Amino acid sequence: MRLLHTSDWHLGQSLHQFERSAEHGIFLDWLLHTLEAEAIDALLVAGDIFDHANPSAQAQGQFYRFLSEARRRVPHLNMVMIAGNHDSPARLEAAAPLLALVDAGVYGQLERDDPDAVERILHPLRDAEGQIRAWCIAMPFLRPADLPRGVGEEAYLGGVGALYQQALARAEARHSPDQAIIALGHCHVAGGQVSEESERRILIGGAEALPASIFPPSIAYVALGHLHLPRRYCGSPLPMSFSERNYPHQVLVVDLAGAAVKEVRSLRVPRPVQLLTVPAQPAPLTEVLAALRALDVAPMPDALQPYLLVRVLLTHPEPSLRVQIEQALAGKPVRLARIETRYPAREAQSELQARSVDELHALAPQDFFDRLYTHRFGNAPSAELQAAFAELVDASNAA
Repeated sequence: MRLLHTSDWHLGQSLHQFERSAEHGIFLDWLLHTLEAEAIDALLVAGDIFDHANPSAQAQGQFYRFLSEARRRVPHLNMVMIAGNHDSPARLEAAAPLLALVDAGVYGQLERDDPDAVERILHPLRDAEGQIRAWCIAMPFLRPADLPRGVGEEAYLGGVGALYQQALARAEARHSPDQAIIALGHCHVAGGQVSEESERRILIGGAEALPASIFPPSIAYVALGHLHLPRRYCGSPLPMSFSERNYPHQVLVVDLAGAAVKEVRSLRVPRPVQLLTVPAQPAPLTEVLAALRALDVAPMPDALQPYLLVRVLLTHPEPSLRVQIEQALAGKPVRLARIETRYPAREAQSELQARSVDELHALAPQDFFDRLYTHRFGNAPSAELQAAFAELVDASNAA
């Protein structure tokens, strides 16, 4: 049996105010082709299908069109999906009766007071002949309210581990020796690499990461979602931020041989839109503007134009910075997503001492302004700026 593991689609996501439906559409088309070309038997989606708990109609339309087309192209395909921390559990599960018609199981949350809740998240995976070849523990993202009563936030890790153990015991009772057990989860497991700019940190009761030991060896394969970088995870199919621009995005193809994993392969997801950084490291504004004017980008449709991060090294505030950058980019087929400004290292900052309220009150407004400016920008304000501040203080006093 062959599985495809993917997660963190984040349908409906915008990257610095630019919506990305065209990119998501290209990915979903590629995934449909891959399901056919790789003869996939089961599609496992490990959470964060949507970027928001209340996704747009467009994002929901993309999702449901994909499921319908996947069923049409691969009629025997099993589809198992869980909610991530970005998803609305209730919204996902609302369509469960209809999704069951296309053999798509969707699991949003565990009902705390349901004694059969763990039983309900066991999903059989069938081959093209309809024979059960594996059992999937479809564990959605767990919040404290999903854990058994009496398990407080301080015991979050233990509560999650206990639920996986209960689910595993139920799966072991059901499966035969030649059937694999697969665990699907959306969580931060110790050892995973965090994408700092694009992932919501999960801090519940001070718990940052679950121990890998909650998945014992009897589980043949663990299909995780949440972290975007591919270590223990398949990762996100699209870069969610500029911090993710330099690593390959992927899905994972898993071949089972009876109850064991035979092989795991990585398939690179094509990147339809590039993320450019000019320059590679922050540089003075004159150099940056020259590099932008020299930027050579091939023409392409608006929705597929590269995103651009501009890095500038400044010695003082530059009110017209964005205007100058936009003028340098005039006519170029790129989308200015972000301007990152940095200032020279401030030695004065390391020497900064805490001052009492009385000492602060003793400072004249001009002294306070000079100190704050030097602390923030690494040098003293210009004479013109000092004069402007003094004029503002005088006007305020006169009022």
